[in-house]
Amino acid sequence: MIMGSFLFATRPTSRTKQRMIPFESGVSDGPPAQDRRFTVSFYLTAMLFILFDIEIVFLYPLAIQLDALGWFGLIEFLTFIAILLVAYVYVWKKGALEWH
Repeated sequence: MIMGSFLFATRPTSRTKQRMIPFESGVSDGPPAQDRRFTVSFYLTAMLFILFDIEIVFLYPLAIQLDALGWFGLIEFLTFIAILLVAYVYVWKKGALEWH
């Protein structure tokens, strides 16, 4: 089975000009980079995603060890979630999550 999948997965591919053009994220090749500008909303959304994503990553080890940490861990966990929720509400009220 492994040998069969290896044979089908390594079939020859055509090397046409169209296949050699880099293609990323559905954005086709266009004018030079200075003519294509991203809006500020794009960068703001990306930064907020990274910020909240990193905070959620910090919650995982705490959730795993919550049993061993006892009441102190539970209070710390709830405090961290409350701070995260306050930050999320602040961003929402400021309109940073709206795409214009």
